[in-house]
Amino acid sequence: MFSAAADAVPRPRPPRAEQRDPFFDNAKYLAIVLVAVAHSWEPIKDDSRILEGVYTVVYMFHMPAFIVISGFFSRGFDMRPDRLRRLVTGVAVPYVVFETAYALFQRYGGHDPGMEISLLDPWFLTWFLVALFVWRLTTPVWKVVRWPLPLALGIAMLASVTPDIGDDLDLQRVLQFLPYFVLGLVLKPEHFRLVRRRSVRVAAVPVFAAALAVGWWAVPRMDVEWFFHRDAVQQLGAPWWTGPLMVLAMFACSLLLTACFFAWVPGRRLWCTALGAGTLYGYLLHGFLIKAAEYAGWFDRAWLHRPLGELFVSALAALAVTALCTAPVRRLFRCVMEPDMKWAFKPDAVPERIPPVVPAPRQKVNA
Repeated sequence: MFSAAADAVPRPRPPRAEQRDPFFDNAKYLAIVLVAVAHSWEPIKDDSRILEGVYTVVYMFHMPAFIVISGFFSRGFDMRPDRLRRLVTGVAVPYVVFETAYALFQRYGGHDPGMEISLLDPWFLTWFLVALFVWRLTTPVWKVVRWPLPLALGIAMLASVTPDIGDDLDLQRVLQFLPYFVLGLVLKPEHFRLVRRRSVRVAAVPVFAAALAVGWWAVPRMDVEWFFHRDAVQQLGAPWWTGPLMVLAMFACSLLLTACFFAWVPGRRLWCTALGAGTLYGYLLHGFLIKAAEYAGWFDRAWLHRPLGELFVSALAALAVTALCTAPVRRLFRCVMEPDMKWAFKPDAVPERIPPVVPAPRQKVNA
C-alpha cells in the first residue's frame, strides 16, 4: 500500500536543457566565414589596393568579434574539475594535435625540411587555442578584480612595448588580444540587445563605409602587421610610445566595428544557425585547404588576381569553411576535437548526477 502511494507522487521533471541563442551561433558562423575569406585573400591582395583595404577592415574586427563571444560564454568558468577537464579535452588536446599536424603538413606538403614540431611556437592558426586556454584559466581572476577591463588594457599596453616576451606560445597575441576576451566576460545579454536595435543597424552603414575608405587610404601608409597583434612596437620599427597609443586606438576602432558587425547579425534561426556550433572545426581545418592551395601554386594563376577571380576565391573559401562546420565533419573529427579521455582523469573529475529527492507521502496518524 505504501509503495503504491509513493508511485502516485508526481516525479519532478528533469531540467530542460538551455536553448542556444540563434544570434550567437549566427555571429560565430559569420565571423568564421570572414576569417577563412580573409586568409584566402592573403596570397592575392597585394595586387589590389581595394582588396587590401577591405582586408585591413576585416582584420580590424573579425577576430575581436570571435574573441568577445568566447569571453561571453566563458563567464561561468571556474576551477571545478569537470570544467578543467573540458578545458583540457576541448582546447589543450586539439592544440597538441593540430600544432603537430600543421608542422608535419608544412614540412612535407610545403617542402620545408627545416620545419620542426614545437608546442611552444604556435604556427598559423593554432595561436588561438593557446590564447583561449590561458584566458579561460585566468577567468576567475577577472571575476574578482574591481576594474577588469582597464587592467586588461594596461597589460596589453605593457606587452606592446615589451619585445623580450618573445615568440613562445605567441604571448604577444595572447596579451594584446586579452582585452577583447575580458570585455566578453563583463558583457551581459542586454548589451548585445542594445547593439541589435534598428537605429544601430542603420548607423552601422556609414560607419563601415567610412572604415572602408580609411582602410583604402591606409594601405600604403600603415603596416598591416599592426592588425595581427603579434609583435611589440620596437619590432615594427616605431617609437616605443606609439605602442600603448595604438593598443587603445585599435581597441576603440575594433570595438566600434565589432558593434556594427553584431548589429547586422540576424537574431532568428537560419539555415546557417546550426553551423555556429562547429566554428572551431571550421577554424582549425580550413587552414589545411588554404595552405594546400598555396603549396600547389593555385593562387599564382593570373585571373585570380582580377576582381572576378577575387570574388571567386572569396566564395570558394566561404563554401569550404561552411562545409567544415557541418555535422558530418564534426562527427569525423570529434575524436581529436572533443575527445572523451575518461581514462586520463580521476573518477571525481566529473561530478555524479544526484537523483532528485522524491518526498514520501505523508501518513495518517490516528489520534
